[in-house]
Amino acid sequence: MIFSEIEDRDLVLSAQQGDMQAYNALVSRWEKRVYNYLLRSLSDREDALDVCQETFLKAYRGLPRLAAVDRFPQWLFRIAHNEAASLRRRPRPASDSDNLEAVAELASLPRARLGGFGYGGAELGFLVEQALNALPARQREVVLLKVHQGFKFDEIAEILDCPASTVKSRLYAALESLREVLDPVSA
Repeated sequence: MIFSEIEDRDLVLSAQQGDMQAYNALVSRWEKRVYNYLLRSLSDREDALDVCQETFLKAYRGLPRLAAVDRFPQWLFRIAHNEAASLRRRPRPASDSDNLEAVAELASLPRARLGGFGYGGAELGFLVEQALNALPARQREVVLLKVHQGFKFDEIAEILDCPASTVKSRLYAALESLREVLDPVSA
């Protein structure tokens, strides 16, 4: 049977029984989404790779204890969220000044230039990425899970271990902040 035709639930059940091929299929199916989430959340490729590997290692170790096999995606992203949060709490070298300079530069740009007057698609993508990185981590994470990963509010609440109303308020605050920075009409 081809693994792309098998549901996550069936792969999880097989992997819980020790089927490494099933677990590898789960990793193949989810690693790109988890990595992209972590890359956007952490803004560093090496950190995202390390945390992604740690996420799948912890998932492998914890898979036998996963009772709600239908909730595998939320469970996996919860592990990724926790690992990213742990990394953020670790002391970092003082080299983060580059990111602060880019955010300060973004904040000083005339907003009319963001509306297509002087910026191509790649440049606008960079500016959006910088604006996203300028958000507080909790707001950025909700945007990434909702917009980029397509999770529902209740699923994000489960991943972040907070009420759905908190998820909604963080998302709306983040979107308002992004609109203020990126929308030349609101300036």
